[in-house]
Amino acid sequence: MSETGLTVLDGTHLRSLNPSLPELNGAVTGSQLLEIADSKASTYLFGLSLPQNLKASALSRVIAGAVYGHDDDVTFREAELDRDKASKFLSDYISAIADEMKDDPLVVSILDGNTLKMFLEDEDDYAMLAENLFTDMDIEDKGKICKSEIRNALVHMGVEMGIPPFSEFPLLNDILKKHGAEGEEELGQAQFAELLQPILQETADALSEKHVVVIHNIKVVNGSELRKVLADEKQFNDVAERVLLETKTEKDGLHKTKLIRSFLDKHGKDFGLPPSESNEAVVLLYDAVFSEIENEKSVAQADNEFRELVKDILEKFAEQLEANPVFCELGN
Repeated sequence: MSETGLTVLDGTHLRSLNPSLPELNGAVTGSQLLEIADSKASTYLFGLSLPQNLKASALSRVIAGAVYGHDDDVTFREAELDRDKASKFLSDYISAIADEMKDDPLVVSILDGNTLKMFLEDEDDYAMLAENLFTDMDIEDKGKICKSEIRNALVHMGVEMGIPPFSEFPLLNDILKKHGAEGEEELGQAQFAELLQPILQETADALSEKHVVVIHNIKVVNGSELRKVLADEKQFNDVAERVLLETKTEKDGLHKTKLIRSFLDKHGKDFGLPPSESNEAVVLLYDAVFSEIENEKSVAQADNEFRELVKDILEKFAEQLEANPVFCELGN
């Protein structure tokens, strides 16, 4: 897999796995079992260290029914489970992680060294890369930079060009030290390129042996939250009531759909729609849904008809998002 692309982890391949326990001498505590389960889940997900909130939500899903005799995190961790119960928990926990990831997929880059090797294998590509990095680091335009700027050059390359964050891949510090990329000694462009090359090569080799998975600050809106609203009568009625209050003075059906769109533009993210200002894909999504609605229906005056109109609109959004999920920067 290439670093230049994004990979969406939605738990799909976890569902086909049949995780097995290692050899155990007697019972195992819930805490020990969680360590085993988290390690297996990480292995199945390219070595990814799962976010704490995802693991906590998965654990809550599994123990919520008190099947294991403990309905909270603390008592479960302290309890002892025999092999049968431990084996069932492992399977249930991996499935719960898959469910969590289906509802809220992770967007990652899998850094395996391939992008760096592509730059290094082509002399012209590498020369251009080194020249551009040197220019970016030479902020005073002196034609010289300190050796220590190579660290900043790697940070500047970033995940998009195959370099993991130092916090995720501390081996980078050792590689820099090994090649003497420290101190205030000044380098010209040719010297910079000559020193950078073996650093990138060793980094690529290390990544090929042990991939680094980096989670991006991106939310995948795939319609799953919206489906939950549509499936819950109370939640849907609350949404429909909010829309009705905002548009109740409008009698014209077609104009009413425009007011509904305005409402969803402002409040749709409260119940699972992507923010309308996120990107062009969201604008096209809104255009497609409301164009279809306006072609189908012209009037919705009575409250019950209006609720059906709102439901129809939200269902079309859910269908579109399921077929073509939208990526949004978190915080939007």
